[in-house]
Amino acid sequence: MTTNQLMFVIFSAVIIIFSILTVTSRRILRAATYLLFVLVATAGLYFLLQFNFLAAIQLTLYVGGIVVLIIFSILLTSHLGDKLEAPGWKKTVPALFVAVFGAVMCTITILQYNFPMEVITGSDRTKIREISYSLVSTEKFGYALPFEVISILLLASMIGAIILAKKRKD
Repeated sequence: MTTNQLMFVIFSAVIIIFSILTVTSRRILRAATYLLFVLVATAGLYFLLQFNFLAAIQLTLYVGGIVVLIIFSILLTSHLGDKLEAPGWKKTVPALFVAVFGAVMCTITILQYNFPMEVITGSDRTKIREISYSLVSTEKFGYALPFEVISILLLASMIGAIILAKKRKD
């Protein structure tokens, strides 16, 4: 087993284990921390595949921004010892059915798809300079304006959620 294969197995195991822990944890702060580990391992997979730009975006945007925002919101709105109530069987059985159905559909789709082997030459690759210009461009097909609008929307929804959570009477 090569080093790349070993790292792939490690990252995959971390993603699977912490994904399960994220959705089964009854403590909300722990679930957010487990989500952090999943996103960091996903960035590790991107680095392993030599998608350094995508890995940097994963670490910066999701790990550095979204998870920190989630943890900050949890700490503002709930006590650290709060536990979510355990779901009853009326919620567990349909959720398990949907999860198994989704896993079977994904497996069938992956096994039936014929993955072609294509060699990408140097001239076919997108240049990093073109990607960076399109990310900061405000012109057609630019991403700066939609990114800022989504940032404002996320901030407004987070402020609204905090205000609603603080209004509850215990």
